[in-house]
Amino acid sequence: MSGFRSHMDLALEEARAAARAGEVPVGAVVVEPSGRVLARARNKMRELRDPTAHAEMLAIRAACAALGSERLTGCDLYVTLEPCPACAGAIGAARIARLYYGASDPKSGGVAQGPRVFAHPQCHHVPEVYDGIAAQESETLLRSFFAARR
Repeated sequence: MSGFRSHMDLALEEARAAARAGEVPVGAVVVEPSGRVLARARNKMRELRDPTAHAEMLAIRAACAALGSERLTGCDLYVTLEPCPACAGAIGAARIARLYYGASDPKSGGVAQGPRVFAHPQCHHVPEVYDGIAAQESETLLRSFFAARR
């Protein structure tokens, strides 16, 4: 991958904004093959009163709207936390080319943990998956957020 540039810094900015808003600090960014950022989003489940308002879902929706397509073929998704099974399903349906995520999620993850959506034989599209991108910063943000609520 010549000229690779991580966009996890933008996802972390979104995660910090989520924390300030009282949401679980998860941020996501969708990037075109050219490197242009199509969409940025943060968790907004409480704000929108919507259990599907995960950062990944909102970023995918915004990117699809920006392209005028239900597919994000060739695009990359950066997210600060391992996607849950529902988000992994949306990533596959959107035909995201590459998924980069930070912290793993042993409790609710759906990529390397739990149901491992992309390993399921009924999964129609499997993106390239790269984990551990800015994992320490993502984990610290999540731990701090939950520690302040205990």
